Amino acid sequence: MKTIQKIAFFFEMRSFGVCSWWAIKLGIDISKVRLGFIYASCIALGSPLILYLAMAWILEHKHYFKFQKRRRTTIWEI
Repeated sequence: MKTIQKIAFFFEMRSFGVCSWWAIKLGIDISKVRLGFIYASCIALGSPLILYLAMAWILEHKHYFKFQKRRRTTIWEI
């Protein structure tokens, strides 16, 4: 049983936060997003796992991308 706890702790510490990011962006409960990924993985035979890993990579390296909103100049600053 101790090995299972170590594995669970590893995944909890290394989780990427993809589901929580989507839940915040969509304004819904995180458990619904997680269930959606689980159901999609069962229906599509695991292919959403590739999508999840791609999103995790993007979220881990988002400082390389320009996701920050730029401040637009107003008419009064021209």
